[in-house]
This record gives sequence, structure tokens and C-alpha cells, in this order.
Amino acid sequence: MSGSPKYSTVTVAPAYRRREEQRRREQREARRRREEQRARARAELAARRAREAAARRERARAVAERAKAGREARRATERQAHATGLGREQAGADARRLDEVRDLLGRVRASDDGALVGELNMLEEQLRGRVGGAEQLGGPIEELRGRVVLLSRRGDDRERDTGPGTVLAGCERRLAELGPDAATQDPEGRQRCVELLDRLRALSGPDDRTRFEALLGTVEHALTRHAATAAQRVEDGLRRDREVREARAADEARDDERAVAEEAERERLAAEEERRAAALGEAADRLDIVRRSAGDAADEARELADPELAGRIEEALRTVTARLGAGAADEALTAVAALEELLPEAEARLDELQLAHTRRMDLGQALQDAMFGEGFAFLGGEDHGERLVLRFERPSGASYETTIATDTGGTPVLVYHVDGEPDVTLEPAPEGAVCDRTEDLLDRVHEVVGGQDGFVPGELTWQGKPPSREAKKVPGTEEWRWTR
Repeated sequence: MSGSPKYSTVTVAPAYRRREEQRRREQREARRRREEQRARARAELAARRAREAAARRERARAVAERAKAGREARRATERQAHATGLGREQAGADARRLDEVRDLLGRVRASDDGALVGELNMLEEQLRGRVGGAEQLGGPIEELRGRVVLLSRRGDDRERDTGPGTVLAGCERRLAELGPDAATQDPEGRQRCVELLDRLRALSGPDDRTRFEALLGTVEHALTRHAATAAQRVEDGLRRDREVREARAADEARDDERAVAEEAERERLAAEEERRAAALGEAADRLDIVRRSAGDAADEARELADPELAGRIEEALRTVTARLGAGAADEALTAVAALEELLPEAEARLDELQLAHTRRMDLGQALQDAMFGEGFAFLGGEDHGERLVLRFERPSGASYETTIATDTGGTPVLVYHVDGEPDVTLEPAPEGAVCDRTEDLLDRVHEVVGGQDGFVPGELTWQGKPPSREAKKVPGTEEWRWTR
């Protein structure tokens, strides 16, 4: 194009501004309604997720309670089986000891001369009263055995003066009264008693009475020690049984505590997994609510020549999608919240860009109508987002390319590139470039544009325009003309 570009700053007419303000109010209301609709959708999804989460928790609680009841029933069964086994073992041991005591009672009763009948009957009644009871009879049986042995010794004391044979028989009876359990509990003591009794038997003749009496004390001491050792070992066995039972109970208690801790950890992990899944589901649902609007906003931003805004929206969408794909629940929620915050801001920006675009299109249409009135032919145009380019041609062949743009303050600007007019030179003359015919023509076009109650083009200027020219008002009119 030859010649310098010609510029005109356009003032937006008050009526047009009022229409724009009305449009802004409508846009704000539309954005408010969209945000309310999104908020309702988010609330509905949140309520649905809450119901689903409550149902899941209830199902998990029921499963946990069934599992807990099953574990408790299983432990109760195991404890009962253990207790039953111990009871059977204890009952068997008590039955064997009772049989031994019964044998002792029978021998004492058979050898008694009647003086001990009352006490024997009382002991027998006590024994019978304990047989078949639920209590553990180990202690009472040993107590009863001791009393029977004591009664037996009373008989031995009466028989001590009757001769070595009777005394020997009494010692042998005492050893027999201790029963096989004593031999099992104290085999060394039992063997020593047997050996001493053999030696005592060898001295039971009339010629060895002194040595018999001397050895008798050792025998009695050995029998007493054997009985005490066996009883002690029985008691030790009972104590060890108690300790074993207590240890088993402690092990079971620790197992129970470990099971409770493991169950609590499983519940914690399950709750954390449920929270993560719920957060991912929430982020996905919230993304679904804004995904389409965000995509449309990015497309519209590119159409309205704001690639930076389009890039921000698209990056926010990619971030949410990536976080969801990675299973990063908290990061996905943060990313979708950022997208939700960005979208209203972007929509407000797009509304302003759309208003500016509409303004350029309206100004372009007004300019095109005015050009038609001056005989121009419209050759076409392109919308470059922030710039609208229109091309016109006069019958003389001169071409006019008009760019409608917006300055940094939002004011519309007309830029003309003229080619083929005789008053337009490529280089301005030293005294200044004068474009009277072109200027007059464009002034007439601008007057027509300004008369449409939308836009009022300002002074036409260009590089090298003579400074002596100034605008003066035409007398009797509201028109202004540039004069030399």
C-alpha cells in the first residue's frame, strides 16, 4: 500500500455504551446462573456421594461386626475346649487320687479295732460328698489323704509295742498308703524307703532288737521325707499346671490384643482407601461438571485472540486429568478446585472480549454501510481476533484496507491503508503530506458512521500531516472542517 497509514480514534456513543452496559448486566446474570447451576450439581453429587459412603460404611461395619463375632465365638470355643480338656485331665487325676484314698480308708478300716470308726465314717462321708462335684479336688484330696495317714499312724503308735513284725508291717503300710503317685513323683525317695525297709526286715529277729530300733528312726524319717517330697512335687505340678494355664491365657490375651490391633489397622487402611477413592470420585465428578464449559472457554479464548487465557484453561484441565490418572486424590481435588476458580474468571474475561469483538463488528458494519454510500465496493475481510480487517475499492481502482482495532485503554481505532489515490504519495513532501480528496472522502464516511448513534470517529491523522491545518466550525452548523 502506498502512502502513510491514516488513523482515527473512535468514540463510543452514549447510547451504544448504555446498550453495552445492559449486555454486561445480562452476561453477569448469565454467569451467576451458570455458577449456581454448577454449585447445585456439586451439592447433588456431594449428597449422593455421602449417601453412598454411608452405605459403604454400614456394610463395612456389618462385615467387621460379623468378623469380630466370628473371632470371639472361635476364641470362646477354643477356650471352652481348652478348659474342658484341662477339666478332663484334672478330673482323671482327681479320680485316681480318690481311688487311692478309698483304698487307704479301706485298709485303715479293716485294721482298726473300732476306736477310729467314727472318724473314718466322717472322712468317708466327706469324700463321698466331694465325688462328682464341679470343684477341683486336688487340695482337698491331699488333705484327706494326710488325715487318713494320720489315723493310720495312730494305729501304728498303738502297735509299736507289739513287736518288730507289727512295726515293720506298719511301716510297709505307710509306704503303700502313699500310693503309686508318690513313687512317680519321688522315685528316688521311694527306692530309698524300699531299701531301708528291706534292711529293717532283715533286723526283725529277736537278736537284733537294738539295731532294729536304731534303724526304725531312719526308716520313719525316710517315709516322712518321701511323703513330703511327693506331696511337694504334686503341689509343684499343680502350680506348673496353673502357670501353664495362666501362660496360655496370657498368650490368648496377647493374641486377642494383636488381633484387635490388626483389625484396627485394617480398618484404618480401609478407611484411608475409602477416603482416597471418595476424593478421587469427588474430583472426577466435579471435573465432569466443568469439563465441557472449560473446553468451550478455551476454544472461545483462542477465537477471541487470547491464547494465554486458553493455555491457562487447558493446562488446568490437563493437571486435573493427570492427577486423576495418577490416583493422587488430594492433588486432584486441589487441581479441580483451581479449575473451578479459574473458570468464572475466564468467563468474565471472555464476556469482555466478546463485547469488544461485537463492538468491532458493529463498527465494521457501520463503516461498511458508509463506504457503500460513497461508492466503495466491499472486497471482503478477515477477523483476526483483536483486529478486524476490511478491504474496499473505489470505481477508480483505488483500494482502501481498513483495520479496526482497540488500543490499550479499550478505545476503538480505525487504521486506513490507501493505495491508488493521486493525492496519496509514498513519501511526504517537505512542506507536509496533503491528502485533501482522500481526507474529505473519509471525513464524509466518518460523518455517516457518526450519524448512526453508535460510534463517532475522531480526527483523521497520518504521518506528515501539515501542522498548519486546523479544524474550524462551519458557521450556522454543527460541522467542523479542516482548513489550511
